[in-house]
Amino acid sequence: MTTHFFRNRLSQNFFDHFKSSGNLFYSSVVPQPIDNPAWVSCNFDLADSLGISADELQDPSNLLLMSGSHFDDTNSISLVYSGHQFGQWAGQLGDGRAITLGELPVGESSELWDIQLKGAGKTPYSRFGDGRAVLRSSIREYLCSEAMHGLGIATTRALCLTTGETGVVRETIEPAAIVCRVARSHIRFGHFEHFHYSNNPQSVKQLADYLIGRHFSDWSDNPKRYYLLLQSCVLSTAKTIAQWQSVGFCHGVMNTDNMSILGDTIDYGPFGFLDTYDPGFICNHSDHQGRYSFQNQPSVALWNLNALATCFSSLLDTSEITDCLQQYENEYLSHYRQIMAKKLGLLEYTQSDEQLINQLLVMMANERVDYTLFFRKLCDFSEQNQSLRDYFIDRDKFDLWSKDYLLRVKAQDLGDEQRQQAMQQVNPAYVLRNYMAQDAIKAAENGDFSEVELLLTILKDPFVSRPEAEKYAGLPPDWASEITVSCSS
Repeated sequence: MTTHFFRNRLSQNFFDHFKSSGNLFYSSVVPQPIDNPAWVSCNFDLADSLGISADELQDPSNLLLMSGSHFDDTNSISLVYSGHQFGQWAGQLGDGRAITLGELPVGESSELWDIQLKGAGKTPYSRFGDGRAVLRSSIREYLCSEAMHGLGIATTRALCLTTGETGVVRETIEPAAIVCRVARSHIRFGHFEHFHYSNNPQSVKQLADYLIGRHFSDWSDNPKRYYLLLQSCVLSTAKTIAQWQSVGFCHGVMNTDNMSILGDTIDYGPFGFLDTYDPGFICNHSDHQGRYSFQNQPSVALWNLNALATCFSSLLDTSEITDCLQQYENEYLSHYRQIMAKKLGLLEYTQSDEQLINQLLVMMANERVDYTLFFRKLCDFSEQNQSLRDYFIDRDKFDLWSKDYLLRVKAQDLGDEQRQQAMQQVNPAYVLRNYMAQDAIKAAENGDFSEVELLLTILKDPFVSRPEAEKYAGLPPDWASEITVSCSS
């Protein structure tokens, strides 16, 4: 593949749509290349789904493009937005280190996917930053976005990861890296906030019309299209947060500028998956008040949706906005309960299952039981296989719970083998624990990218146990608890 592939296929739909608005929505930006670039990893499965062959993706000219070398006919841009950070209005923000090359039409429907470089240098929104990303944080984003996709959770994707000889000054000098991020859209809650709080309702409307035209064209002539757009955001966000909670994922920085208008998971910074089940788990070392703790994520998402809904006040009346927001709780609980029921091997959630689920989670929290391992081992639990009780110190209490659980399971028209197979499709054998990412980072910083490739392989299909990844199938090592990540990670 040559860069002509991107020249021929990359459209500038966003650029063209807002061209008449000058630089109100974006700024034209030239990426800054990494010296002597090299591939860290290429995501060939994603490339194939985008209509790009392995040979095309790995063409030497694309190594240059994906490591920041700019071509004159690629109209790259960075977007402006604002937002609330840790609950406080932060004013204007923007793509401080993200540069969108264009939009790639995919499939027979020519659905557009953004192709974006993260870490490709300064933009007008970098403030005091250098616009670069370090290799360690780039590996974390590259792997976690694919891990979330493997878990069936809506997310940005990662096409490839490059590094080179350019150094970046953080606490020490670290190697720079660039992730090629692919997404249905990079529009955030903060985009609407930017124009609403700039007293620019016409731009709020223009942005809403753009989203509807690109993603929900069936609504284009619907008089309730703005209601449907806000409703869609509320419902898709509720579903995504329910999925986060069910797999033990903690985002870490749920600012409104890190929330996708489509409900996709976006911006992997100080994220973390639960090891032991701890509802109060705070994965972001910078989150001193615990605003974005694991248990707070559902309520924070609603807070953010309220902030977004305020921006629709020029498009909808108060009753319509209130109606949309009131749908969040039921939608979240419905998704969460159904997922948790499936994790327990139940065909359908019933109201009586609420106590069964809650009792289990309380026990797990009290005894600090490993979240992912417990549910994976639960797949094999039966009257004949009681080894799971060894995870608990208070085994009598677990036995009381398991007695009720087995009675509930037996009441279904489903055999043990069928139930176990179904449970193995919703209870992953692997999630991207921090220590796993750290193993890959240490090796990569020494020029060995094999661990990145191993993790990419197992996390793409995390429900399949793999002999080559046996070291990641058990409890994390003792040193894992010492890992800390912050907004700079």
